[in-house]
Amino acid sequence: MTDIQESKDKLSDTLDHVVTLLKKHQLVERLVHNQEMPNHELVESLVHRQNKIELQNILNALHPADVAHILEALPLDDRLYLWDLVKVDRDGDILLEVSDAVRHTLIADMDSKELLAAAEQLDTDQLADLAPDLPKDVLQDLMDSLDTLNRERLQSALSYPEDSVGALMDFDVVTIREDITIEVALRYLRRLEVLPDHTDKIFVIDRFDSIKGVLPITNMLVKDLDETVENAMAEDVVLFHPEDVATEAAKAFERYDLVSAPVVDHNNKLIGRLTVDEVMDYIREESDADRLSMAGLREEEDFFSSVWDSVSNRWAWLAINLVTALIASRVIGLFENSIGQVVALAALMPIVAGIGGNSGNQTTTMIVRGLAIGQISGSNMKSQVNKELGVALVNGLIWGGVLGGVTYALYADYRLSLVMTAAITLNLLLAALMGVVIPLVMNQFGKDPAVGSSVLITAMTDSGGFFIFLGLATIFLL
Repeated sequence: MTDIQESKDKLSDTLDHVVTLLKKHQLVERLVHNQEMPNHELVESLVHRQNKIELQNILNALHPADVAHILEALPLDDRLYLWDLVKVDRDGDILLEVSDAVRHTLIADMDSKELLAAAEQLDTDQLADLAPDLPKDVLQDLMDSLDTLNRERLQSALSYPEDSVGALMDFDVVTIREDITIEVALRYLRRLEVLPDHTDKIFVIDRFDSIKGVLPITNMLVKDLDETVENAMAEDVVLFHPEDVATEAAKAFERYDLVSAPVVDHNNKLIGRLTVDEVMDYIREESDADRLSMAGLREEEDFFSSVWDSVSNRWAWLAINLVTALIASRVIGLFENSIGQVVALAALMPIVAGIGGNSGNQTTTMIVRGLAIGQISGSNMKSQVNKELGVALVNGLIWGGVLGGVTYALYADYRLSLVMTAAITLNLLLAALMGVVIPLVMNQFGKDPAVGSSVLITAMTDSGGFFIFLGLATIFLL
């Protein structure tokens, strides 16, 4: 048995070992290649084969997710060399585990036959995850290689948006009829030999494939064998439709502690199931995307991508940040005379802008989270704004007073101290207002409220903070 920390340490050690072997391989190859000796080509081939076999043995012993982790941690050349050593029948599973950015580099290195062989190892629901990244000719060949049922299932899964239940659902379901006994149902399950992953319940359907209820595995174990499925099943079932938003489905999984749930069409006909592993993968991907979006990054970036690829991913919000910085500089420029007469203003104004930016980002994070989990709506929006303004006012008076006291201690000017207190309070109120309004407006227009919110908040609190502080100073000190 291995706990999480031991597993993490073991994987880290394996990665270090792989890196060491790759460096050793490159060094030995250079030495052998540069030296003149009898049977030079044979010796070089033997050295190459020895390192190759050792690396293959390491990869073969790892879970696909661990292989994916190692591939993501290697520079492109080493990654592609290691990728060539992976067994063909494991390519598909590993492609599903790596990040989108790394998957693109691996697919670009594979020819059509390799890609088709990798895809053919996967189930239909897994193919739906991989298919958007496959070249069109490979995807067409894959479609042609599938039987009619799986082709229709794949086409159906690909027809749904990425953030819908239909894109996440699994077609591997186990069903029984309600008029059989528990004993008959158990005999049927034993004939299957292997149940689909995350099977905690069996779906009960009628002769038209309409869902009638679910029979938990635990009920099958404790109920009398002569009892019918109809009497043992649960009729109060959490159902999903393929058009449902995946985020809402994830909330339902959390709320009702689900492991699996049926997916039905509008006629209540069972067409698939949603499982907790797919939901958790979706939540993780959305969480990663939100973190990147908050920093103004458009998509996941390969750590070892080219300089140009990284630049193209980051330039947009940097350009916006540059524009907002220029606006802030012009705000400062409006008060050059004031700064020239009261030099202390130059030292104090970054404090006002900085604390406003931090406060605004805190508010934005709370609002984005509230929108994500459905706790903020039109009915409670006003109370949320009032609450955030109240928090900002209290914080402004407390910390504005503290910094006002520090200002007086440094410059012995009570007027400057009062200006500092008032500026911080007003900028925190501005930050709270913008922290609520910006994500709500973006959400209202169908945009991801997490995208670039921190950049916009910082821009508003910088320009607003400078204007408030220098404006108050001009009015009351000069």
